[in-house]
This record gives sequence, structure tokens and C-alpha cells, in this order.
Amino acid sequence: MAGTAVFTAVGARVVPILPDPPRMNAIAERWVGSCRREATKRILITRERHLRLVVDEYADHHNAHRPHRSLGQRSPDNAGAPEPPVVDGPSHVIRPDRLGGLIHEYAQVA
Repeated sequence: MAGTAVFTAVGARVVPILPDPPRMNAIAERWVGSCRREATKRILITRERHLRLVVDEYADHHNAHRPHRSLGQRSPDNAGAPEPPVVDGPSHVIRPDRLGGLIHEYAQVA
């Protein structure tokens, strides 16, 4: 494959894609765009280690906590879980922050 020597020289694994697959690359590009808009463009990245920390934190947020419309407002890690019960009475909401307050997560405590 032409052009892969640069990537393999730095230890990256090159995964070839099929020619013109309709959605294979779009999903990855959508995630990269979301990561850039919601995390990396709002933080001054100082080193590669810092970039990896920010991207790992965002990936954990995206997969474990962020609601997705296509999954019925569930996260990908909880896609098979049943819907949470509806609380009728007063409840308490907690908001843990991630990435120094850049990302907020909300959880309802009955």
C-alpha cells in the first residue's frame, strides 16, 4: 500500500477500507468531528500525552454517559439496558464534571 510506511514507522496500525463503502468511514469521521468540536478545540493541548488523556476522557464520556438519539437517549455502553424508571416525586440531580468542567454529565438520584 502506498503511503502507509509513514504510519507504520511510528507504530500505527493501518486498516484498509473497502472502496466506496457507504457508511464505513462516515461513522469514524463523525466521531472525530464530535471529539474535535466538544473537546480538543476548547482546550490548549500541550503534549501528545495531554492529547491522549483528553481524547480518552472524551471517548469514555461518549461511550458510557452521553445520550445518543439513535439509541433511545442511551449511551452505547448501555444500549441493551432497559429504560430507567420514571421518578414521579421530587428527585435530586447530580452533575459530575469532566475535563475540568468542559463536559457535564447528569445523573438522577431518587
